[in-house]
Amino acid sequence: MLKADNLTALSNVKHGFFTRRNGHSSGIYAGLNCGLGSGDHKGVVIRNRNMCAELLGVESCNLLTVHQEHTADVVTVDTPWVPDGAPVADALVTDRPGLALAILAADCAPILFADPEAGVIGAAHAGWKGAFGGIIEATVGTMTTLGAQRETIRVAVGPCIGASSYEVGPEFRTRIVEQNTDHDCYFKGSGKADHFYFDLQSYVANRIKLTGISKIESLDTNTYGDEERFFSYRRACHRGETDYGRQLSGIALIA
Repeated sequence: MLKADNLTALSNVKHGFFTRRNGHSSGIYAGLNCGLGSGDHKGVVIRNRNMCAELLGVESCNLLTVHQEHTADVVTVDTPWVPDGAPVADALVTDRPGLALAILAADCAPILFADPEAGVIGAAHAGWKGAFGGIIEATVGTMTTLGAQRETIRVAVGPCIGASSYEVGPEFRTRIVEQNTDHDCYFKGSGKADHFYFDLQSYVANRIKLTGISKIESLDTNTYGDEERFFSYRRACHRGETDYGRQLSGIALIA
């Protein structure tokens, strides 16, 4: 798994941005597919998730994901749930040690948050739609209700699709720029008429910065362009594949 330096330095937090390497899945899911919503064999996915739980230092039943739908909904976690009972949301926060909050992604940006002084953590799933719709701001706001302070929150943005692989049309650019004209800087011409490359990682990092958080680290990755390490929804679509695996990213408070 990959780690961010600003979270690794914390003595009361464990985290990891898992790649597809290792794991028990095969075929188009080969490796560490953790997506229960994929067409992969459920028992195999559970074995993969158990590997992640062990590396995050929690019981397998305490590795928690949500049913992600690109919303701005955040769940405050007090007790674990079974996977089939996961709520619909795109972020989780908690102040309870021993629970690992996890996000699944395959091009969208997984974001991990920690306030080591308040003992509050969060995890958010931010594709363009979620980031545009306010999932980052909602996550930070929910963390503050548990006592977190924006000046002490540290954030890491994990593996996501790189700008050189994320070509979008004019309607997409117009929608983003109409919300904030300064966001035009996240687009550059792709060489195709009225099409642009979109820098999701930088867009997400800026949305975090605008919440008042300054301790931000982004991993330099491109899920689309690095097939050996990452699953990619867009790459699977371009190949006409029927499905794709999901990477897991998680964070936990140490009891």
